[in-house]
Amino acid sequence: MHHDEARAWLRDVYQGDQVRQLSVRSVVSGMLIGAVMSISNLYVGLKTGWGLGVTITACIIAYGVFRALETVVPHYRRNPFSILENNTMSSAASAAGYIASAGLTSAFPALYLTTGRLLTWWEMIGWLLSVSVLGVFMAVPLKRQLINIDKLPFPSGIATAETLRSMHSQSAESLGKARSLMWGAGIGAIVAFWRDGLGHFGAWLATKLERPTLKETLENASFPENIPLFPGGGSLLERYSVGFEGSLIMIAAGAIMGIRVGVSLLFGSVLCYGVIAPFLLENNIVEPGYKGIVSWTLWPATALMVTSSMVSLGLKWRTIVRALSGLKAAFSKDSGPVDPLAHIEVPTSWFVWGTLIAGSAAVYLGHAWFDITWWMGILAVVMTFFLAIVAARATGETDVTPIGAMGKITQLSYGILAPSNMTTNLMTASITAGASSHAADLLTDLKSGYLLGANPRQQTIAQLFGVVAGSLLAVPVYTIVVKPELLGTAAMPAPSAKVWAGVAKMLASGVSSLPAGAFPAMICGALLGVFLALGEAYLPERYRKWLPSATGLGIAGVIPAFNCLSMFIGSFLAWRLMKTRPDTADRYLVTVSSGLIAGESLMGVAIILAMQGSGMIQEIMKAIGG
Repeated sequence: MHHDEARAWLRDVYQGDQVRQLSVRSVVSGMLIGAVMSISNLYVGLKTGWGLGVTITACIIAYGVFRALETVVPHYRRNPFSILENNTMSSAASAAGYIASAGLTSAFPALYLTTGRLLTWWEMIGWLLSVSVLGVFMAVPLKRQLINIDKLPFPSGIATAETLRSMHSQSAESLGKARSLMWGAGIGAIVAFWRDGLGHFGAWLATKLERPTLKETLENASFPENIPLFPGGGSLLERYSVGFEGSLIMIAAGAIMGIRVGVSLLFGSVLCYGVIAPFLLENNIVEPGYKGIVSWTLWPATALMVTSSMVSLGLKWRTIVRALSGLKAAFSKDSGPVDPLAHIEVPTSWFVWGTLIAGSAAVYLGHAWFDITWWMGILAVVMTFFLAIVAARATGETDVTPIGAMGKITQLSYGILAPSNMTTNLMTASITAGASSHAADLLTDLKSGYLLGANPRQQTIAQLFGVVAGSLLAVPVYTIVVKPELLGTAAMPAPSAKVWAGVAKMLASGVSSLPAGAFPAMICGALLGVFLALGEAYLPERYRKWLPSATGLGIAGVIPAFNCLSMFIGSFLAWRLMKTRPDTADRYLVTVSSGLIAGESLMGVAIILAMQGSGMIQEIMKAIGG
């Protein structure tokens, strides 16, 4: 039956042979836009633990750029940027933008927090490439089963396809979205420069003009990094991290996350910093300040997020069964008529050779760089394949990729196989998490391509280019932005890394190494995570909407209170806008928020590069030279 459907799709939907798709400009623009957005995702991930959407934002940016070029460049006017080129661009951009999920915001900083080891830039690039490429090829045999036959929704893929259709109809709304994103980026960049760059600019200008007082004047005019909750509330900010952050990133992130997560973050921060922290300080269990408090609250927060994600995954047992039962169909070759899509689908040979080469690279690098025994490395790759299948189907059905749960399954498995080896625990889990993320991302892109009539082979090639671009840009930026002394502090909480490190430490050292009172709190957090997961699955909708988000509550225990407050403010403002002006919110909320995040984070990184970039380049060149 599906051969008839395939012929109908090929006849009525497919346009990959008539419309330009895999072009130099689509791949290069996707690599550039995605690589730049990978910096933004890295910055936000180290702040909040969340990865933000890349694909739709990249489509809007590319559309705006090429529409502008078409007005001034005759060649582009004669050959406009097609809808399939934009779709191919989004495949490269999303692969680059999500490169942080393969270790930059989790395993790499967690390795430093647990063992004190800092990876070199070439180690990070090599690891990211092997893990991410592995995920791309693991998605190959799943595409036909999950998209062509099972027709799973992949909601983000549908949203991307609809966005592309809307934009390329050349409506005024699409141009308005592009402009709103640029305006947001401009405002975000101004805030970042006002806060982080004005003082440095003042120092440079004072030297050039030989006016020493100008430096102090501009430094005093800089926007503060943190603001007390009320006049005289400096002690509250210093001891409990309660106040406001001089940033729009968290407010914009909260607007995208939604009111339920925002309220959960607020409630969790009140519990952690308003109830638990005073008790801990009064009994001299922790030191004052964010770092001291979070060294205790990390444990119940981690337990809550781990049990919630694991129970949620377990309750999707039907999804797991369908994923594994569809594995045979994904590899089977029909004995009937010749497959009408054979000339455009990615052949199984790509999966075999790609998985063999990338998997072997991951095993070899794991052994050479992290002393992971050969058989454990091979087992990690095999486990990753089955867990990537589960993650891909979960993404297709719910639009949520359970990367955290996949990583925790591997961590718990290696907690038994290598109980005292935290390096093995973290790096094998990063194989699973990184590959699962990129497999699900490619399938989401292929869903939008399927709806638009794109060629899946060309999309897969673009995805591989995106992986390379993201690795080559995000890693050098990581080496500059991530200062070891800042990891785990209020300036760079790295919440995902703390959770990974916490699990690895507990599995290696046992509960006896926990701070006083943390183990009973972990039990309470674990039970709460189970309760929330069960409630999410079984309560009627009218009650379920009042349940707090397990992720929101858990993250509140590992980031500063001022981050939680900012994200709540953003979610509340977005909620009010959706209530009072739903049309405006639907058109501009995500684009303006994405612009604010991209503009501020990129300007923040640019300022750091301006101050320290030359030194980094010298270090890299010295390393290359031996």
